[in-house]
Amino acid sequence: MKIAVVKELAAGERRVAASPETVKKYIALGAQVSVEAGAGLTASVSDAEYAAAGATVADRAATVAGADIILGVQGPDPASLAGAKPGAWIAAGLNPFGERARVDAYAAAGFEALAMEFMPRITRAQSMDILSSQSNLSGYKAVLDAAAEYGKAFPMMMTAAGTVSAARAFIMGVGVAGLQAIATARRLGAQVSATDVRAATKEQIESLGAKAIFVEKVAGIEGEGTGGYATEMSDEYKAAQAELVSAHIAKQDIVITTALIPGRPAPRLITDAQIATMKPGSVIVDLAVEQGGNVEGAVAGEVVTIHGVKIVGHRNVPSRLATDASALFSRNLYNFLSAFWDKEKNAPVLDEEIGNAIRLTQGGKVVNERLLG
Repeated sequence: MKIAVVKELAAGERRVAASPETVKKYIALGAQVSVEAGAGLTASVSDAEYAAAGATVADRAATVAGADIILGVQGPDPASLAGAKPGAWIAAGLNPFGERARVDAYAAAGFEALAMEFMPRITRAQSMDILSSQSNLSGYKAVLDAAAEYGKAFPMMMTAAGTVSAARAFIMGVGVAGLQAIATARRLGAQVSATDVRAATKEQIESLGAKAIFVEKVAGIEGEGTGGYATEMSDEYKAAQAELVSAHIAKQDIVITTALIPGRPAPRLITDAQIATMKPGSVIVDLAVEQGGNVEGAVAGEVVTIHGVKIVGHRNVPSRLATDASALFSRNLYNFLSAFWDKEKNAPVLDEEIGNAIRLTQGGKVVNERLLG
């Protein structure tokens, strides 16, 4: 069983799909591991560290030659995987809705593509969930990015020269990223409030010491979809939410938006008119900017200023913390493969619940219901 770890070629991608720690663990399972030269350099992992862990370090062609499993952070170019075994697994974040042509190419090439972001949100798969591990870091980094752009301090400071008021931070969308953003903003000393369409998050917000801002007495507050994700809300709810947010957002110094709906464009949470009510020098960080953005006027890959408000739209935020993001991503992949490792076959064998959820292609065809539907 040969596991190949390829170097990321997507622009701005600094993460790597295996660490020296997980390389050792794969070898302990009985696998051979080959790592493409330079794969870990942008995540502060040298080729020598992989070699010391027991991996073979080689160029792309030699790395994938005869590989049974190919690991990546983002989906590798199918054309660069010539020489891998027929039916080889590709386990990575594959962006199936946004990169459908690439998924079709995996099928045509005979690969079994496994989209790690389709991992079901069930208890036994928590340690395999790349969305949670990477979103946690995104929420943390979003607050640091906001602090870097904000021209004032976050905490209240009482000095001989007078008092500095605490920044007011508002987190919109309280999933994994939002909860970490709340915790980080609180640690930095901000006055924090948060909102979400899912009623169950109110208790989580308050448990972190933040103020919950919720629409009351309007149908549709129970915005919980399958797998714990948010769903589209009723028009009545959207109108009430917009009114509430408009009143609240005008008083905020920092706003961080994190709302995503799988397979759909990101919902619009903040309009140009709402931005205009904010104080000049305020900062908005849009973590959904690559999926169309929660904020009107946000530009992927740029920091723009609208009505005197900075709108931060960094791409691939986890990659901005490449070393830790890589370590967690690598463990997600190891936890996934090791959970299904069959010692007699010296290979992982997937069950139906998780296998059917994440498998995109098999036998030369696209087989995932979410793509076929």
